[in-house]
Amino acid sequence: MTGKPTHSNPNLPLFSYRVYFEDTDAAGVMYYANYLKFMERARSEWFLQHSLGMSKLMEQHGCVFVVRHTELNYLHSARLEDLLDVSVGLLELKKVSAVFQQHVVCAHKHPPRLLCQGSITVACVNTATFRPSAIPQSVVNALQTLKVHP
Repeated sequence: MTGKPTHSNPNLPLFSYRVYFEDTDAAGVMYYANYLKFMERARSEWFLQHSLGMSKLMEQHGCVFVVRHTELNYLHSARLEDLLDVSVGLLELKKVSAVFQQHVVCAHKHPPRLLCQGSITVACVNTATFRPSAIPQSVVNALQTLKVHP
């Protein structure tokens, strides 16, 4: 399941994912933890789209981003074969962490239906020690240009 950008705004890209049988329970309702998986995939694609993929961060800077905190509101259920758009917006950037706002929308419903919204905090950690580490300045510079301004 790979995300494809479905929106041209670089600050609020959307990535599309299909709900497959493996994502659901016996009634065809998507398991709640899978929203986190889809959000993770969208953030990973977002980082890659901006030349900040995790493998590059590990190789060039000896660091990686890991999830530190999540807050999610589940509003409606996704169902088998729904097409979901997952948005990624960088809200806040600190010395060691970043906060993302993400929404999961059922794209093929008319009107589209917001299913889940969340705030995800990621922390930069050193790959050798897995201790918190300052985000490298070149990464900060790149992320600053991608930050969503409310």
